[in-house]
Amino acid sequence: LTGKGVHLVTVNDYLAKRDAVQMGTIYKFLGLTVGAINTNQQSFLIQWADEKAFEKAIEEDLRVWPQGFKGELLPEEKFNIEARKNFFTVAVESERRQAYEADITYGTNNEFGFDYLRDNMVFSKDQMVQVKGHNFAIVDEVDSILIDEARTPLIISGVAEEDVSIYYAADSFVKTLIKDEDFTVDEKNKTAVLTEKGIEKAEKHFNLDNLFDPKNIDILHAINQSLRANTLFHRDKDYVVKDGEVIIVDEFTGRLMPGRRWSDGLHQAIEAKEGVKIEAENQTLASITFQNYFRMYKKLAGMTGTAETEAEEFKEIYNLDVLVIPTNKPVKRIDYPDLIYKTAKEKFDNVVREIEKLHKEGRPVLVGTASIETSEYLSSLLKKKKIPHNVLNAKHHEKEAYIIAQAGRVGAVTIATNMAGRGTDILL
Repeated sequence: LTGKGVHLVTVNDYLAKRDAVQMGTIYKFLGLTVGAINTNQQSFLIQWADEKAFEKAIEEDLRVWPQGFKGELLPEEKFNIEARKNFFTVAVESERRQAYEADITYGTNNEFGFDYLRDNMVFSKDQMVQVKGHNFAIVDEVDSILIDEARTPLIISGVAEEDVSIYYAADSFVKTLIKDEDFTVDEKNKTAVLTEKGIEKAEKHFNLDNLFDPKNIDILHAINQSLRANTLFHRDKDYVVKDGEVIIVDEFTGRLMPGRRWSDGLHQAIEAKEGVKIEAENQTLASITFQNYFRMYKKLAGMTGTAETEAEEFKEIYNLDVLVIPTNKPVKRIDYPDLIYKTAKEKFDNVVREIEKLHKEGRPVLVGTASIETSEYLSSLLKKKKIPHNVLNAKHHEKEAYIIAQAGRVGAVTIATNMAGRGTDILL
């Protein structure tokens, strides 16, 4: 209302556009303008589907809900569907800057951050898109963005000149090494280091007198990154290989991140490991973390179902208080204690038994898994039992909203990674 603009931050492009269109009806009705930004420089302004029909509806005072109705649910026969048709909104493609000039702009955290970085690289002021600055942000799934991904850097990079064939050589050497004898791995800190024996083998393999001589720094670096690629990064968990490209899987949302690359030669080492074409290393041109980006807003707010546990961090880092809003109706869900199994096989056998039992009763089942690999393994077990089910992981996220909305149907079984269904209504 102050005219300084509000950025509404959501978790993916689909939701940014969907919410802008759905909520646009209310905002447009109140005289506000609404924009939405998506990846690949796609931007939208929300307009009435039929401007004349809207104006006529206002003139004739057509109402979707009857005047004076105060109940929680409107009986179907009282809902005026004909009147509703006059208030539909659509997303119309626009310039990026126009979407930011709107009173309310919907988009993902990545897009807002990258647009800020791009604005800092333009040659003249009239090329900037975030014209209203950083006044007020409302963040959906606020703990995911401000806490879990707080230190994730957004990086804009350009291509650096270098010979990438060294990574193939390092990869073929690393594949001959024996764990604990030639190198040690620290899973927790994501490091892998050559032992004395491994260093000797490297010097012999590459015909070097001293691997740690400054002139051999490139080979040493390639070997170290290749070690990490082969021991700490796993296909279908940390990344997937699609159309001859290594695509990172976001560890927080389980989504694919095309166009993103690990820095410092790690991405090249993984490309060598998978035998795909190695792209040249990038050099950083501009960078900011989510934490630093969101602290630029004069006012910051957000919503999530899981913020209470991080209340202290919100106060300390962002000076935000956490307020718990009670549920509309008492919670009927029973939270059972965890079951611990000796082996993964026993655990999965039991999960499948439980799914089979609930499926026969007609109760919908939603199964959460930590990786794409696990979701597909569980899916294969269910196929053997001939239990119909849907799999939601980073490989099929186009169908995500539709599948998750159907997850509450009678007897439905849905297997998902942690990306699934953020912001989507499950119909029971």
